Amino acid sequence: MISIPEAISIVKKHSEPLLKNTTKQVEKAGGYLLFEDVTSPINMPPFRQSAMDGYALHLHEDLNYNLIGEVKAGDSHQPVLKKGEAVRIFTGAAVPDSANAVMMQEKVIKTENHITLEQQGTIQQNIRPLGEQVKTGDIALKAGTKLTPAAIGYLMSLGITKVSVFKKPNIAIVTTGNELIEAGQDLAFGKIYESNSKMLLSALYSLKFYDVTLYKVDDNYTKTIETLNTAINDKDLVLITGGISVGDYDFVGKALNQLQVEEHFYKVKQKPGKPLFYGKKNNTQIFALPGNPAAALSCFYVYVYIALQKLMNRDVLELPRIEANSISSFKKKGDRPQFLKAIYNTGTVEILEGQNSSMLQTFALSNALVYAPETVTEINKGDTIEVIQLPV
Repeated sequence: MISIPEAISIVKKHSEPLLKNTTKQVEKAGGYLLFEDVTSPINMPPFRQSAMDGYALHLHEDLNYNLIGEVKAGDSHQPVLKKGEAVRIFTGAAVPDSANAVMMQEKVIKTENHITLEQQGTIQQNIRPLGEQVKTGDIALKAGTKLTPAAIGYLMSLGITKVSVFKKPNIAIVTTGNELIEAGQDLAFGKIYESNSKMLLSALYSLKFYDVTLYKVDDNYTKTIETLNTAINDKDLVLITGGISVGDYDFVGKALNQLQVEEHFYKVKQKPGKPLFYGKKNNTQIFALPGNPAAALSCFYVYVYIALQKLMNRDVLELPRIEANSISSFKKKGDRPQFLKAIYNTGTVEILEGQNSSMLQTFALSNALVYAPETVTEINKGDTIEVIQLPV
């Protein structure tokens, strides 16, 4: 049995970036990382552009100008202005080549076909120059940039419709257990509704990992081998829930051994989630998570999350850890470090009742995990404690 820091270090060491690329429509590429630099096919803006509503001027020494026309956003005509002439112009419209300033409308007095400025204009005033954001052939966004909504909008404004991005891993979730049935069926005595696969699926979806396949296998050694072999051969990451302990009908460990999966660790000194397995076969990473739902989800956020970020070649691998003042008390049983379901709120954290590894009700209310290390036996109100912020 290894420590939590050792287990985290091992996952970081043996998780490797997927380094495969795929082409995505820009509007569907949110959350992906660019696989290669994107160069701009155009200047942005593609013409000298008015920064506001007002009047485009061909400057002269007088404050009075003759008004000779109008240019709206989207107009393609180019009025030719002589010194002392102006055209009405609107935000985003193309500034005529013969104009050298734009005066905002609030500083102009208009009378029929003439305008008078309240103050003298200056060269290039309120004109966005050609290529101010980016010029044709320049790098618009570098490889590795995360495509946020702003990045998506920026690329679309350059007329770019497709980008090469780092491929996200394809993932298998394998649930085991004779006692599990699908929600919607009659609940026969001795059966329970299966929830772990949908819980983990939802966690993956919330992190924008959508290529996920669900497998269900009964407590049967041969079928467990067959199912795991299929998943391992087809996927980049395999998450197994249940069957990893040492009971008579826990076949996952034996099946992984039979399939020659390289074990990097099995069992972590922690609560919940002690019977956690992590290993690899070829380039496929395998986590065998505990069957108890709260334990499985805790292990997902502490360990699987790291592997997912590493697969995506991201720099920040772990969920944020911060310090907060406890507004509740808790007595820890045993000597194992513990992850406690909690609610964090602006510098304070409340440790909730119902910390049993089989219970999801408390987890459903949580937005954080409190980390109580081995040396801590009791948490009192006012204590400063470590908090892991969960994705929302």
